[in-house]
Amino acid sequence: MGAALLRHALAAESGPLRSLRVISAGVSARRGDPMTEYSVAALKKVGIDAGNHSSEPLTQELLDGALLVLCMTESHRATIQAIADPEPKNLRLFREFMPAPKYLEIPDPYGGPFSADETSRDEMVEAIPSIVQHLKTQVR
Repeated sequence: MGAALLRHALAAESGPLRSLRVISAGVSARRGDPMTEYSVAALKKVGIDAGNHSSEPLTQELLDGALLVLCMTESHRATIQAIADPEPKNLRLFREFMPAPKYLEIPDPYGGPFSADETSRDEMVEAIPSIVQHLKTQVR
């Protein structure tokens, strides 16, 4: 969901941000799996069609080429740190750029009820403006 939301936000920007490539890759993803039905529905409720999404496993090549690597939880970050060589210096939590957030982690809704996907979506939406602002400092 995070990639779809960020892609949507960047499409509304001008200049180089609009052309940034946003990739979704998971530490436990299998290539080609569709997004969960609940995640697709949660995004559809905010006007984003993610029905064509298919999963991709995280690779060192993706990490090495990334301007920014975002994850939802400290557990995800620890997994990436453990498998990456070298560890990406640009590895951050999705909510880390927000000014004094109450909590940094976004619980992974996978396997939970629809409400968990909606909550995760809303927490990502709340963080997107701060990510866009950070990217503006990185891309000129």
